[in-house]
Amino acid sequence: MSATILLLEDDQQLSDTVKQFLMYQGYTVYCAYDGFNAEDIFYEKHIDLMLLDVKVPLQNGYRFLEKLRKNGVKTPAIFITSLNAVEDVTKGFDVGCDDYIRKPFALKELLVRVESILKRRYDNSYEEHIDLGEGLFFNTKENILIKDNERVAMKTKEVKLLALFLENPNELLSYDKIFERLWEYNEEPSAGSLRAYVKTIRTFLGKDNIETIKNVGYRFVKK
Repeated sequence: MSATILLLEDDQQLSDTVKQFLMYQGYTVYCAYDGFNAEDIFYEKHIDLMLLDVKVPLQNGYRFLEKLRKNGVKTPAIFITSLNAVEDVTKGFDVGCDDYIRKPFALKELLVRVESILKRRYDNSYEEHIDLGEGLFFNTKENILIKDNERVAMKTKEVKLLALFLENPNELLSYDKIFERLWEYNEEPSAGSLRAYVKTIRTFLGKDNIETIKNVGYRFVKK
């Protein structure tokens, strides 16, 4: 599965150019043209990285990212903006960005920054074998759960849900985002089945470690 990128940029031409370039590199790109639209997309889709302009309609990029960080979202973000004063850069990092690129920029530079952050995220923060305690390990490359050196039998969607929680510790996962990850485009998502999958995953991650956010989704609280 290719990494997914949220691009918040209200300049249609620049947005199209960046999207086409990144898609050619193998990424999936979702475009937003204002801050509220970006918020909707973020909570509906699985996003691995955000590229955010600052001066966009309705809700600027600073405010958008600041709200996400206050909600515990750790998805990496790069600001791409014409604002180039030291104070602007400082504010970007203060609200939680991982990198800052001044306009105009070369697409090749953007690609290097994107690849660097994604590599750092998955190579360092997401181990190949995650220790879940009591003899349980999750192999992130093969997507299998192992207990006492033996594979645990799980349904495909249960494995996908377990991987999703482990990839996004302490982050709110909306129903839409979970449905998108677990169900194929030609399948009908089932809220009842999701509740059953969550019940199973709680036996591995701990009942109290998966919070139910009423009418919104779930959060895996890593302690």
